[in-house]
Amino acid sequence: MAGQKPKSARAIAIKVLNQCDPKRNYIGPILNKLLNETSQKQRATDLVLGTIRNRRAIDTVITAFTGRPIERIPDKLLNIIRIGAYELIYSPATGQHSIVNEAVENAKALIGKKQVGFVNAVLRQITRHITNRRIELSQTNPKRTLYQTPVTGCEFDMDFLPDPESSPADYLSTVFSLPKWLITDWLSEFGEESTRQICLASNRKPGIYLRPNNLKTTTQDLARKFRQADINFETIDVRCLMPNTPRVSSIENQESSMIRVKSPRTITELPGFAEGLFTVQDITASQVVRILKPQPDWTILDLCAAPGVKTTQLAEATGDSASIIATDIDAERLKKVEENMTRLGINSVDIVPYKELLNSQFDCILLDVPCSNTGVLARRIEARYRVTPTAIKKLVKRQSELLATAASMVKPHGTICYSTCSIQKDENSNLVTDFLQKNCNFELKCEKLNLPSAIPHQNRPQQTAYQPDNITDFDRIDFGAGDHDGGYTAILTKK
Repeated sequence: MAGQKPKSARAIAIKVLNQCDPKRNYIGPILNKLLNETSQKQRATDLVLGTIRNRRAIDTVITAFTGRPIERIPDKLLNIIRIGAYELIYSPATGQHSIVNEAVENAKALIGKKQVGFVNAVLRQITRHITNRRIELSQTNPKRTLYQTPVTGCEFDMDFLPDPESSPADYLSTVFSLPKWLITDWLSEFGEESTRQICLASNRKPGIYLRPNNLKTTTQDLARKFRQADINFETIDVRCLMPNTPRVSSIENQESSMIRVKSPRTITELPGFAEGLFTVQDITASQVVRILKPQPDWTILDLCAAPGVKTTQLAEATGDSASIIATDIDAERLKKVEENMTRLGINSVDIVPYKELLNSQFDCILLDVPCSNTGVLARRIEARYRVTPTAIKKLVKRQSELLATAASMVKPHGTICYSTCSIQKDENSNLVTDFLQKNCNFELKCEKLNLPSAIPHQNRPQQTAYQPDNITDFDRIDFGAGDHDGGYTAILTKK
């Protein structure tokens, strides 16, 4: 930005949306490049991600209150209007006047004066139909209110949303900008209230969690550094998500708490990052290795290792004493594993090309497979525009192949830890059941499905767990405590 006036967050957000179609390309690289043009990096990021997360709901508002279908609005104008509408609906603390005025100025700069009147008219029309920019959901009609948080929403002066009673799938799909087929699937699997909670979690602004590197520090010492640097944070006991997991000696090497950074910060600028004192990891993702309980004397293969977050957790959990091999079919991505190992000071991991391992045998294989990402829709912004039933069928085929490969590489009495960041049954319990039916020399030791969450534990509906007789450690469904992603873990043992 040397010699140039920094651009506003809204101007950068418009540029990003004009260059990115979430169905075809990824937002991150485009956003990261353009953020160099503004001093309002966090705000620009929030505008981009928030607008894309809520795009269907925003487009519904534009069409309902202007009478102009979005297909008839030029893309460059549409993205200016979308960002303005996003702020009007989802950012009630931001003044309406400044939202509309800057949208008009951005239209003037990017499109020309002829289109200024149209942008102004559309946003002012939306403004006129908003009766309350922040109202408690318990006090309003759901057919005229869009969710902002689990307890507040933006209320309009007329019904424009599907009826949640007669058409719950249409309603939730529109309000939360998610595919209707996916909502229908969740309604069938989890019920209406749990599906609503999943939708809320899928549209939340996800928290930033840090896993302390217990090879170098403790949660207490890291927290002390954060306090000294005036970082706003809280510590989270990860065992709140594992109520039925027995505390055994093998888990003692793992920190039982993580740190949630409450104020927006650049991760690389946090105290201790350069020294390798922590890794960014969601609470649910951190459970996989905790449930596995790896032992220091094991030979362990991380079969889909990149970028290495769980690989490094395996090393930390075993005191950097296990023999760990990291590989990935994408050799280029393995470079990130090496970078993480170097920063964290890990020595027990060797990176080996995938093809060189096909005849090897291991005590344990961690299989964190490519998946649909339906448990992490709040983070994987593009996923909601790409996930389809056909895509999931292809993923299930690949996941099954990877599980069969792992089965051929694990020793007798060894363990496979199968995990996804999906909450779809076909990728999780159905796939594992199918594997067990075809491989009678394996048995299911435990499995756990966490649904994504956006609300506190005490306000969350709990699912009833069922426990087959032959499974000793089983927690079928859990929302857990606090803001976190969804995911699935199964522990399979070879007889």
